[in-house]
Amino acid sequence: MGDTYKAATDLVNKAIEADNNQQYAEALTLYQRAVEHFLVYLKYEKNPSTKKLVQERVGGYITRAETLKADLSKPKETKKKATAVGKEDDDDNSKLRGALQSAIVVEKPNVKWEDVAGLEEAKGMLKEAVILPQRFPQLFEGERKPWTGILLYGPPGTGKSFLAKAVATEAESTFFSVSSSDLVSKWQGESQRLVRQLFEMAREQAPSIIFIDEVDSLASSRSEGENAAQLQIKTEFLVQMDGVKKGGPKQRVLVLGATNTPWSLDPAMRRRFEKRIYIPLPDEVAREEMFRLNIGKTPNNLTDKDFRDLARESKGFSGADISIVVRSALMEPLKVAQRAEFFSVDANGMYTPLKTVEDQPPCHKCPMKLSSMPKGTKQRCENCGAVRCSLYDVEGSKLKVPDVTAEDFRNALSKANPSVAPKELVRFEEWTHEFGQEG
Repeated sequence: MGDTYKAATDLVNKAIEADNNQQYAEALTLYQRAVEHFLVYLKYEKNPSTKKLVQERVGGYITRAETLKADLSKPKETKKKATAVGKEDDDDNSKLRGALQSAIVVEKPNVKWEDVAGLEEAKGMLKEAVILPQRFPQLFEGERKPWTGILLYGPPGTGKSFLAKAVATEAESTFFSVSSSDLVSKWQGESQRLVRQLFEMAREQAPSIIFIDEVDSLASSRSEGENAAQLQIKTEFLVQMDGVKKGGPKQRVLVLGATNTPWSLDPAMRRRFEKRIYIPLPDEVAREEMFRLNIGKTPNNLTDKDFRDLARESKGFSGADISIVVRSALMEPLKVAQRAEFFSVDANGMYTPLKTVEDQPPCHKCPMKLSSMPKGTKQRCENCGAVRCSLYDVEGSKLKVPDVTAEDFRNALSKANPSVAPKELVRFEEWTHEFGQEG
């Protein structure tokens, strides 16, 4: 389907050119033909993100075609005087800035450095690039200059975006968080203008940080089959990142990129990221800290030894994998409560679900026969004090949630698998050896 997409793109470029030259009838025909080709392409495209992006572009082309069709059907009117070029540019720039306003993080994410487990060298590098120049500008005089481009790369789920949130929290800077969808426009020439406006806004509000998640989607290696619009975006990025290096202290801008596939970056873009920091899978010490951070203040009976055991048994798990394991373990008390047939009741009338073998009383000396204990009657065992009922027989405010146990964590961990295969790590290590550095 590559030929269909290329044909559709070529038709769109010709349509936009005719549109700009006020050859509206020809533009309408070309837009309509382009849309037909795109619809054929979409019928067979399997990638959801690519499909969504193309659908958005096609929507724009259809809207423009409908507008042209309506205008061409109207009787010709006397042309109005063109607005001054400068005024048009100002209006366009205002629209582009308005589109980028959502990229500015106004409310800080509230992620502190200590919330990021491990990654001490990566945190140190970011402090060196962001915090020190603000707090101690005298350290960066003469030829000693802070880094202007840092790339965080590594397997999915290792904390690259989380690190960026910590930077946004800790830095006294304007933080721009952008993705490819913020900068890719369906209109010819508008994407590179969005890139230019982003960097201009960052310089105006310096010190500032531009965080680009999945930067490879915007700056992948250039190829012969690539369309002109994609090439223009990459070229504009390269130009703007060169401009960042030349900016003075009052225009300090840091470009922070994150990617799971560093090898797909364009070589020229890779060079613009002066520091390329590998964010690996967490080691045992970091995994233990992640279990503690993720469980937070949730009531539990885990000991220090339990946390050490979990860290040892979760080798190969990413931070995201550990987060899922913890969430699964935290759900265990809910399952216990739903399955419970017996509840203990304390002096305050609070009901705690009991783990029991199915349809068996919690104590062997229970004098009551199960056949004489219909569910919902809340009959109490005279020996152990347990009450037989279901969760939904308990008043909402009277339920006491049981603590999460080490057994809950072991069960959750036994059902989980790491999301990163060992062979995938080899490629990251090879790329690090060639282009990056350990983080």
